[in-house]
Parts: sequence; structure tokens; C-alpha cells
Amino acid sequence: MAAVALPSDTPLVEALVEDSRWEDLDLESLAERAARATLDRLGLDPLAYEISLLACNDARIAELNEDFRGKPQPTNVLSWPSEERGAARAGEMPHLPAPEPPMPVGLGDVAIAYETCSREAREAGKPLADHATHLLVHGTLHLLGFDHEREGDAELMEGLETEILRGLGVADPYAAMAEGGARVTDG
Repeated sequence: MAAVALPSDTPLVEALVEDSRWEDLDLESLAERAARATLDRLGLDPLAYEISLLACNDARIAELNEDFRGKPQPTNVLSWPSEERGAARAGEMPHLPAPEPPMPVGLGDVAIAYETCSREAREAGKPLADHATHLLVHGTLHLLGFDHEREGDAELMEGLETEILRGLGVADPYAAMAEGGARVTDG
């Protein structure tokens, strides 16, 4: 079966903006760029996939974090893949979806919290747009089966994030690790 031809301006990311502070950042455009760059890097046609994004605040993401992960505190980003795709062994690529499915496939949902994202960006001395872009790439990779629980998986995921972000003009978010910084953890 041939892939359904969609117009090139078909959005990959469908956003629900619950916290209007995200609108000042034009998060929907950042999310679209981040998701497209991630899929492009992995050889997947961005027109063949869909992602749902919830742009919320700390209170909302804390509820979601408790409901789905049993962690009653806010975090920066959460992801819910539509399908389990994880790798069998640490450091291996996960089982990616077909490069061009016959119709658009929903990859899953991502939620991002304004206060936590803003605070982390400020503490790291980086632009909010750059940090949000990093978290959106990170969340998209989670939807595709990438993880950072095991050392080899973390190295693979962080390497991809760094490469994708470089292509988007965003500095390496893990450079601080060389100076004793901490890895991104989904809290």
C-alpha cells in the first residue's frame, strides 16, 4: 500500500496550550521544528506521523506525573508513546516505526511544564527557547523508544539529542556534564 500524500505544510504536532505563557515563546513552532528534525535524523518521514503536545504548568504536570508515574512532583517533560519500541539491549537502537507508513501514525503524547522548563533554563543560563527545544527533542525520542535508564541507552539518546540540536542551532545541553553537571532526568 502506498503512503498517503499529505501537503508539506501538514502539522506534525497538534498542540493544546493550557498555559498561555507558552504562547510568548511560540512553542508550537518550536515543537514542530524539533519533532521534524528528530524524525528527519532517524530517516522517518515527518509527514507520516503525528504527535500531541500539552503545553501546561507545573501543577498540571505534577498531576500527570503522579497519575502515570507515581511521582507527586512537577517535572520538565513527560512522554507517552503510542507503542512500546524499546531496544532489547543497552545502547542499541529501539525498534523504530516504518519510515513511510500508509497513513499518518500517532507516535504518542508529550507534556511540557512552563515553570520547571523556565527555571531550568534560567539556572543553566540558556535561552528558554533552546531548553524547550531540547526537551521537545528529548520527548520525541522517548516516543520513538529511546530511553536513558541504562548507561548505553543514555549515551545513544544524548548523542542523538546533541546532534539534532546542533542542526537546529542549539548548543550541546550535555556540555556541562564534562564540568560535573547532571544528566537530564525525567522527574
